Amino acid sequence: AAVTGAVAALLFLLLWRRRRAGGAGRVCVAVLGDLGRSPRMQYHALALARHGREVALLGYLQTRPHRDVLHSENIRLVPVAELSGLRVGPKLFQYVLKVLVQSVQLLCTLLRIDQPSYILLQNPPGLPGIAVAWVAGLWWGSKLIIDWHNYGYTIMSLSHGRSHPLVLIAKWYEKLFGRLSDYNLCVTDAMRKDLWVNFKIKAVTLYDKPASYFKETPLDLQHELFMKLAKDYEPFKPRAASPSADRSAFTERDGSSGSVVKSRGRPALLISSTSWTEDEDFSVLLRALEDYERFIKEGAKLPALVCVITGKGPLKDYYNGLIQNLHFKHIQICTPWLEAEDYPLLLGSADLGVCLHKSSSGLDLPMKVVDMFGCCLPVCAIHFECLHELVKHNENGLIFRDSQELAQQLKMLFLDFPSLEGKLHSFRENLRVSRQLRWDQSWDQTVLPLLGNKE
Repeated sequence: AAVTGAVAALLFLLLWRRRRAGGAGRVCVAVLGDLGRSPRMQYHALALARHGREVALLGYLQTRPHRDVLHSENIRLVPVAELSGLRVGPKLFQYVLKVLVQSVQLLCTLLRIDQPSYILLQNPPGLPGIAVAWVAGLWWGSKLIIDWHNYGYTIMSLSHGRSHPLVLIAKWYEKLFGRLSDYNLCVTDAMRKDLWVNFKIKAVTLYDKPASYFKETPLDLQHELFMKLAKDYEPFKPRAASPSADRSAFTERDGSSGSVVKSRGRPALLISSTSWTEDEDFSVLLRALEDYERFIKEGAKLPALVCVITGKGPLKDYYNGLIQNLHFKHIQICTPWLEAEDYPLLLGSADLGVCLHKSSSGLDLPMKVVDMFGCCLPVCAIHFECLHELVKHNENGLIFRDSQELAQQLKMLFLDFPSLEGKLHSFRENLRVSRQLRWDQSWDQTVLPLLGNKE
């Protein structure tokens, strides 16, 4: 018994030394979701890599991450297989089974990577990610950092209601395991205060900031993008037959000089992006577009409109069905999924952004607006509690509460388009002058001190 105890103690000591000795300079950035649609976690990975850290970027590989992530020598993608087909028994049983299987799957993946000094986890989804990351951190001797984008339980409440047992369990879970983290980041000051008041969790606010590639798109690149999209999407093709083969709905290349100019009588380009989930009601935009069409029929001097709604998600087919039942003469709508590199180019080419994100908690901010502002693109955004931390009404955009108000804002902004006078132009000029911090600068000021110097 004494020998057995001594061997066990020696093994424990060796294991402890192994866990404590390794991991220098390595960080695991984890999200139990699609990495391609998790830009903030990609930005974390790139920032860490820029400071010489070896990064294991862990998550689902449904859509391709940005090429900067793929080409970084310091970032290794660690795929997690997404679960599907667990449709045995009642829904509650299916959910519990999914959580159990995901727990085992995620833990095995975390224990197979090289030992990290830190595990940086996105929440939500936090069930079972927070608990599993905490266990893995115990094994590796790693510190756990939670990046709070929102609360998982408030997202669940959209479909189940606040008093549903699953929602109450999810809230208890986030509160309990959230306290076990070593550091916490969050996306707004409102969330930082709420984490402390309701969860007794101290967090540091790291606002979403645009990456360096979110900027106004030069006219030549706009033309290349529009010509590329015109191959697959009708709204980008020229409205009338043209003798020039080098022409889109918005731009054309001059045959003699070779320079690109904006087409006369071009439509206005409105863009919105979405995950097609319950916290974004796109019927608000569709009703506003119906009013916009009516304004034109009544004689308002408004341009034709191309409305591009990008993204993937569970409600996309539902809204595509609604769109197909609309019969507009002056408005065209398309819902493409864009390459990671094309999305910032399109934002930088658009005339107006629309955001319909309504935070389930009222405490997070839409990253799509951050990206739009990085491209100096004015925004109309639907009101919720802490939106004022990002959108300054009548300064860099407008805030609306319903479809009628949005329709009136579209009418006001696009009157006499494309004149370089009026609100739309002044909003863009204000965004150009503001010169907001970019992600790298903000990250270095906020997160780097938590990690200390490179080990």
